[in-house]
Amino acid sequence: MKLIPYWLDTAEASGDYRQTPVPENVDVAIIGAGFTGLSAALEFAKQGASVAVFERHTVGWGASGRNGGMATTGLAISFSTAVKRYGPTRAVEMFQEYNDAIDTIEKLVHDNGIDCDYNRFGKLSLAFHKSHYEGFLKSQEKLAKLADHHVTVIPKSEIHSEIGTDFYQGAMVDPLGAGLHVGKFVHGLAGVAVAAGADICENAAVTELKKVSGTVHDVHTTRGITRAKQVLVATSGYTGNVTPWLQRRVIPVGSFIIVTDPLPEDVVNRILPNRRQASDSKMLTYYFRITPDNRLLFGGRARFALSSPDSDVKSAEILRKAMLELFPYLSNAKVDYIWGGLVDLSMDQMVHAGQHDGLFYSLCYSGHGVQMAAHMGKRMAHYMAGDKSANVWEDLKNPPVPGHFGPPWFLPFIGAAAKIIDRVK
Repeated sequence: MKLIPYWLDTAEASGDYRQTPVPENVDVAIIGAGFTGLSAALEFAKQGASVAVFERHTVGWGASGRNGGMATTGLAISFSTAVKRYGPTRAVEMFQEYNDAIDTIEKLVHDNGIDCDYNRFGKLSLAFHKSHYEGFLKSQEKLAKLADHHVTVIPKSEIHSEIGTDFYQGAMVDPLGAGLHVGKFVHGLAGVAVAAGADICENAAVTELKKVSGTVHDVHTTRGITRAKQVLVATSGYTGNVTPWLQRRVIPVGSFIIVTDPLPEDVVNRILPNRRQASDSKMLTYYFRITPDNRLLFGGRARFALSSPDSDVKSAEILRKAMLELFPYLSNAKVDYIWGGLVDLSMDQMVHAGQHDGLFYSLCYSGHGVQMAAHMGKRMAHYMAGDKSANVWEDLKNPPVPGHFGPPWFLPFIGAAAKIIDRVK
């Protein structure tokens, strides 16, 4: 059993960037070598800008290599909630941005020949309570009427056509959801970005940002100092005290994953016969899918805690128990991989991107970052070049989390509230 992400363990590194010299000057410095940072670096390089990506660890080490490998439609909040909160026109615009984000991944994969097992098998949303199923019916109607987007709602009596469990009260299928091997994808992006002229500096933690004027900063790293005309912060759930204004607005929540050993074809066909990307409607979400080599990946916010080896193991025990509750016929399946990572939530569960005090940023993907991070990297390259229309999230209010100035002391309270909500709704 390995305490490392399956995705990174089964992907070939695009290169060793630990010795890449830190340039003295660049047009754009990017903090974080994940989907946002690498997608932005590629787009900037294609524009002819000099760009350097600084990564504390290695390519894809953070959220981009620790997720479920799902690029799915829809916001972190339901479409109905988005309509109530922002109005129908704005809600449709935001919803469409997620569809566009999947298209962005598809185009990156196809245009650059990135071999990452990309497939659009669809998204399977699972209703934990009957009220959640009723919510699916309302969303189906609103999506068709307002967004001309069509999904299929499946009652509990027919759920075995999609999943081999009786645990849920119904389901909703969106055919546009996609899955991919994110380890291969993130290294593919890195290789393409470097080929286009970007520098990637691994083992180069950013320790300080000194503002010179406007958007110009001296970027201090553990391997040298770069003066950048613009800086993009793309640190997701690993946003820290180098950017305190952003740190106060990002809630880092642990999300944990287990991956089984390869399963027989008949078992895989029973679990998810159509190979959808699946997630349920609980606050303490379960999400799962079949990997390209026929393993079951099963993840969730098993505990509202940060990731560490001890925390990951405890969470894995909870997840295996949950997996067997859904699929008792997997009792003999071995767990080959265990890992955890940080999801970057915001107070409103919305993406936040823009500029503050001369720093550009794109963060708070709220568990939907595979597609949106890759998309927003490209969008931010255009936004930072002066195209304000490229950033549909710019006008959203971005309040700080009350009392949040460092480690998230409030996570146990959020977790306790989530358990109560899952019991009573």
